[in-house]
Amino acid sequence: MNNPLLTEAMGVYFLDMNSGDEEQVISNCDGSFTIVLNSRLNQERQMLAYQHALLHIANDDFNKKDANSVELAM
Repeated sequence: MNNPLLTEAMGVYFLDMNSGDEEQVISNCDGSFTIVLNSRLNQERQMLAYQHALLHIANDDFNKKDANSVELAM
């Protein structure tokens, strides 16, 4: 996937999540992705969380072993 902004293989949903959680990205078995954004965030924070999720997809972070090092590198 060269540009996750230009694909239909991504679903974006809003969910009432804990205040410490901004987004969650799920790599689906069919190669698509699901992005869940915290509905409690304001629109600006939701957009930042969405961009953060896109970076994980663009960087192919789902094939890396250590999630903590992935977050520190961002």
